[in-house]
Amino acid sequence: MATNKFMFATGIENSYPTILLPNGQEKRVDEMEKSGHYEHWQRDFELVKEMGIEFLRYGPPYYKTHLGPGQYDWEFTDKTFGALREMDITPIVDLCHFGVPDWIGSFQNPDFPRLFAEYCRAFAERFPYVQLYTPVNEIYITAFFSAQLGWWNERKASDRDFVTTLKNVCKANVMAMMAILEVQPEATFIQSESTEYYHPEAPELFDKARFMNEKRFLSLDLTYGYPVSVTMYEYLMDNGMTRDEYHWFGQSDIMARCIMGNDYYETNEHLLKLDGSIVPSGDIFGYYVVTKQYFDRYHLPVMHTETNIREPLAVNWLWRQWANAHRLKQDGVPLVGFTWYSLTDQIDWDTALREDNNRVNPLGLYDLDRNIRPVGKAYKKLIAQWKDVLAKESYGIHLNYY
Repeated sequence: MATNKFMFATGIENSYPTILLPNGQEKRVDEMEKSGHYEHWQRDFELVKEMGIEFLRYGPPYYKTHLGPGQYDWEFTDKTFGALREMDITPIVDLCHFGVPDWIGSFQNPDFPRLFAEYCRAFAERFPYVQLYTPVNEIYITAFFSAQLGWWNERKASDRDFVTTLKNVCKANVMAMMAILEVQPEATFIQSESTEYYHPEAPELFDKARFMNEKRFLSLDLTYGYPVSVTMYEYLMDNGMTRDEYHWFGQSDIMARCIMGNDYYETNEHLLKLDGSIVPSGDIFGYYVVTKQYFDRYHLPVMHTETNIREPLAVNWLWRQWANAHRLKQDGVPLVGFTWYSLTDQIDWDTALREDNNRVNPLGLYDLDRNIRPVGKAYKKLIAQWKDVLAKESYGIHLNYY
């Protein structure tokens, strides 16, 4: 049986980068552990159903599941994915979310693409009914935070390190998609990618802003095999990518199996300042304008794959994001889904997970006691109001039910 559906979604936040603590020790930041999901996963899935949500961005903890080459621990994944199937919740499977297993080391490891593709193939073989995947979450942020800003994982901070991580993660993403398709030829890939824009504070910063506004596309350019500009090609070559490595991308027809997932937060637009700093500018353009720039570049179906804001601003933000997303759909952009991320509150994202403060960030549809927040009530109402209307429109995601 097959059907077309607009995908109203949420997600279980499952970041797990490593950070350096002030005492010099390295720590794995596991958001599913901090939020209590390992203990309360059954209740969390019940909350998804209570919301009237059919699609869940969700994935196993990669660092705990991939134990070594060809070695996997599927115990928790079997239980959770079995329950999702029984409850008729469709997972959008998040297979790598900001971190790798200790034995791989970091995203700088040149063997990572091959090892990750083997893991993704093994997952697809174990769960052959799964159709929707996000192999690597937010590639640009993964590379930028890990290898340009020095915050996570390899904690490098140079253009050369950024390019090394970027090419490894993009290659891993493409190889993972090809491996999954060999097992599940009906798979669809939803790239959850951070949509960025850089505003110059003054005319003399225009060239820098233009450079950054080209650089923001690199993760999707490589994934989709989209020809980069001369400026970006020189940047990649100057920082360690070879011509053969560049031309490897685009040799597959993987783009035909993709939906462009766009994540948008109040911090996604940036102001370049004369003192050299980069600070959040707030939503000057907003989701509509920034996503339209990405759509005009790649011409792929679009899903709004992440947004949130802290209470008490959340209800207003939800309606503004939905208004932007639905206007895109009305204007002819094939929008197939919308997501409030995440189901429950998060921990320590106010420092981008760099500090282990165990500070609760009130960003979820539910708090950590699993009580619904005002934005949860508003999203539940929004879904109920729009679900039937959108089902009658001309496009959605095509799902096969086995």
